[in-house]
Amino acid sequence: MSTLLIKHAAVLVAMDDERREIRDGGLFVRDNVIEAVGPTAELPEAADEVLDLSGHIVLPGLVNTHHHMYQSLTRVIPGGQNQELFHWLRALYPIWAGLRSEAVYVSAKLAAAELALSGCTTSSDHLYIFPNDVKLEDEIRGVGEVGLRFHATRGSMSLGESKGGLPPDSVVEDEDDILADSQRVIEQFHDNSRYAMLRIALAPCSPFSVTRDLMRESAKLARSYPGVRLHTHLAETKPDVEYSLAQFGLLPGDYAEDVGWIGGDVWHAHCVHLTHEALDKFGRTGTGVAHCPASNARLASGIAQVREMIDRGVPVGLGVDGSASNDSGHLMNEARMAMLMQRALTCDPGVMTARGALELATLGGARVLGRDDIGALKPGMAADFVAYDLGDIAYAGALHDPVAALVFCTSINVAYNVVNGKFVVREGRLVNLELEPLIERHNAIARALVNGEAF
Repeated sequence: MSTLLIKHAAVLVAMDDERREIRDGGLFVRDNVIEAVGPTAELPEAADEVLDLSGHIVLPGLVNTHHHMYQSLTRVIPGGQNQELFHWLRALYPIWAGLRSEAVYVSAKLAAAELALSGCTTSSDHLYIFPNDVKLEDEIRGVGEVGLRFHATRGSMSLGESKGGLPPDSVVEDEDDILADSQRVIEQFHDNSRYAMLRIALAPCSPFSVTRDLMRESAKLARSYPGVRLHTHLAETKPDVEYSLAQFGLLPGDYAEDVGWIGGDVWHAHCVHLTHEALDKFGRTGTGVAHCPASNARLASGIAQVREMIDRGVPVGLGVDGSASNDSGHLMNEARMAMLMQRALTCDPGVMTARGALELATLGGARVLGRDDIGALKPGMAADFVAYDLGDIAYAGALHDPVAALVFCTSINVAYNVVNGKFVVREGRLVNLELEPLIERHNAIARALVNGEAF
């Protein structure tokens, strides 16, 4: 057994039941589990490794509830820069059709590295396109090499243009093949144990890219295994709502209920245009939402009613969404965007506080992913935590309230990131990889992919 002592943090944000903010705080870890949290003077004095975090703020690792990691290869594509969701997708589907195994592996590794540096310790990802030799394990391998805790989703598209869907027929799969591979990855990779580093969810992409049958059969399959959750996009844009009405005669919230996608094992991305009635239903059933404010703004999708969601009991976490619809993978910045956009939407500066935004990024994300072992720093929780250096120029003049400064001020990278008791970032540098060669290879693949060349 190995032990780790963190001491003398300027502030430790516990996110525990009392929402303690502990001055001169620290924590004691044995292997991958937190044993004690409190003022430094009340903690053990010795450990196998002792780290003095004077001048740093420590908080639970951030939880990313929605991403498309492969899209880090197609940031700021000119044809999609100024388009809403449907036109943006149509500009990018032909490029993504060229994805291969290495591209998905390299892009996932880079995306996970970007998340880790931002303060993320747990991420989900929604991989819904499987051209050529692409498999879910490509991104599982990439994220695993960085060291993040990972909820990989086996996404899918089965409804091509010829059958009334949005994606071209060239990028959709046969539904029997989808379900067979979904069962394969669950049985091969899903770990439902406490402190699990890898879990699987099933994630048919959206109402405009899969059939009702696939939604229902995916739900049936997932629910036949313990802890396998369900994820999809819902009510992201007004055209998305119009499609549901035209194709199904149902609003998105009613469609979700019709196909069995309501309940505590389900989380939906975006939900910008859900009705009050749908939000009530989500709150009563514990159906979760991944809020992606930057992506929603970038694609001009609108601003989700997050305050109303919270007030109605809906579990809400944050997501960076795809790097091609956000062009960034910085999760702390997503917390900042969430706070600012709720204030802009309501013209009420009290509608979301900095601490409220941090809670969405930690406890909220943990709840959305069905985890009771992450999101807070207290005994019995996984040793997932991050530290930001309060000496950074971004926080100059803001130390009257360093907790609020994390959200109000410029979003910086972490000094330390620990996942499951192991360092992923130490002194601002990734521990498990050299970043420069990864970026070089990622850029080479991106150029070739966009140009339709071999890589």
